[in-house]
Amino acid sequence: MNVWSGTVETYCTMKRNNLNSNSSKHQGSRPYSNTLKGVLSFVFCFASFFAFAQVTSSIDTTKIKIGEQITYKIQVEADTTDIVVFPEGQTFMPLEMIESYKVDTTKNKAKFKLIKTYGLTQFDSGSYSIPKQKIVVGNQTFYTDSLSVEVHTVAVDTTKQKLYDIKPMIAVEKASSNWWKYVLYILLPLLIAAFVLYWFIWRKKPLTEEEEIALLPPYHRAKLALQKLDERDYLQKSELKDYYSELTFIIRKYLDEKVYDRALESTTDELIDRLNLLRDANKIELSKEDISNIETILKRADLVKFAKSAPDIELAKLDRNTIDVEIDQVREALPEPSEEEKLLDRQYKEEQERKKKKEKILLTVCASILILIATYVGFGLKYGFGYVTDTIVGNETKELLEGDWVRSDYGIPPIMISTPEVLERTEVQAIDSTQTVNRTAFSYGTIDSDFNIAVGTTRYQLKEGEDIDVKAAIEETIKLLENNGARNLLVKEEQFITPNAAEGFKVYGTGEFPANNAKDDYRTGEYVILVFVSTDKSVLQKIALIWNNENDYANQIMDRVIASVELKKIEE
Repeated sequence: MNVWSGTVETYCTMKRNNLNSNSSKHQGSRPYSNTLKGVLSFVFCFASFFAFAQVTSSIDTTKIKIGEQITYKIQVEADTTDIVVFPEGQTFMPLEMIESYKVDTTKNKAKFKLIKTYGLTQFDSGSYSIPKQKIVVGNQTFYTDSLSVEVHTVAVDTTKQKLYDIKPMIAVEKASSNWWKYVLYILLPLLIAAFVLYWFIWRKKPLTEEEEIALLPPYHRAKLALQKLDERDYLQKSELKDYYSELTFIIRKYLDEKVYDRALESTTDELIDRLNLLRDANKIELSKEDISNIETILKRADLVKFAKSAPDIELAKLDRNTIDVEIDQVREALPEPSEEEKLLDRQYKEEQERKKKKEKILLTVCASILILIATYVGFGLKYGFGYVTDTIVGNETKELLEGDWVRSDYGIPPIMISTPEVLERTEVQAIDSTQTVNRTAFSYGTIDSDFNIAVGTTRYQLKEGEDIDVKAAIEETIKLLENNGARNLLVKEEQFITPNAAEGFKVYGTGEFPANNAKDDYRTGEYVILVFVSTDKSVLQKIALIWNNENDYANQIMDRVIASVELKKIEE
């Protein structure tokens, strides 16, 4: 290919010149010096040829019928360390890419041979040209040759093929949206969180046996404890110490809850003295005989526990029955609670219920906050905290970036570009010049917004031998930015090639632009101006982009817009 022959020839010439200059430094040249120079020159040329990647393209046919497929292949030979980037997307316009096949890779010594295949087609008859395709190999960029294709119509024999009238338009039901999926994505985590809170906080958990016993009144609890004492078979095993320990604990516990709140920690003498005082003060109607029975059993239990006394089994059974009777006597001896005491008890229970409810509410709030914080941190670590915050709070630029974009043509000849919103036509005053015929312009946003997109087409009436002054057009745009408040503009220039191989100029840089519609408020930003001249040299096409480079979403929007720019030819 021409791009390669030029590169190799330049490199070989340079090597030959170096050899000539080096040989001239030596005095008394030998007869074989010319031969040596020729051999070394050939070696350098040969080595330089294989030191670069080789790119070729081909198609399986140049003539197809409407709708048939063309197999388009790009073959690259490159070093194993080079990264090769093939074109993607609809870069073959006016032909349509219908399939992109996987890259076929084979290794030949220290090089890779890569073959990328595309399936192309066209549904209109005519002669078309597959544009040059951009291939990046390592740090170098190469372009394939354009290829011509003829698309022929399909002959139809109307004498054998019946013709039918065009069917009328019919109403089509609008396709259902996927809104329910987004609702499901939101509701599902909420339902899971609500279930977790209910199960661990609000659910009425089944009570254990100990908890059920604890809810019984003291009298019934004491009676039940005596029944369980009988079931433990202490007497059959002659374990009198454990037997009397539990027996006295039952009567002490009952007295502690109903008569004297220190019965559990008092000695036997202290407890009996307290019972006698209460009886003398008419606080309980307990007889001396009942108190004496309790005293006898408690002192016998002290001897068993501390003096290792061993009473008869029948006596132990009798003591158990005596305690059972004395529990009943204590219950009858206690005075009936007054209405005031009952009210206080009811208020106490209600207060306890309110306290438990407040605790549950507090636990629910704290758990919900922890779940939200954990969710925010988890998504923040994965997607970035700024992105998550903007998703929750809302960010207009982010919504435009992630919304449905519009791809449309603007002006004649058309400029095809993808934007978050449709560009609106703006009124442009014609320049007072014999060259300019008319101007059309479309834009979105303003210079002080997060991003501004403007597309313009200017058609000139040129005299013979005249050309469009591209530099003047660029300077006019820069001057327009400055007139609108931009300042400290840094200007850079380079060539720009669209995905469909249209060549133009790119002017870009940074500067300070008005912010918030205020004259004295400025923000840093970037700008890009793309300028193209039509093939007939009579139309100037221009795209101006300005955005706030501190806004990550605006940066992504502009990268996507620039990558989408294509120029369409007017089909004759």
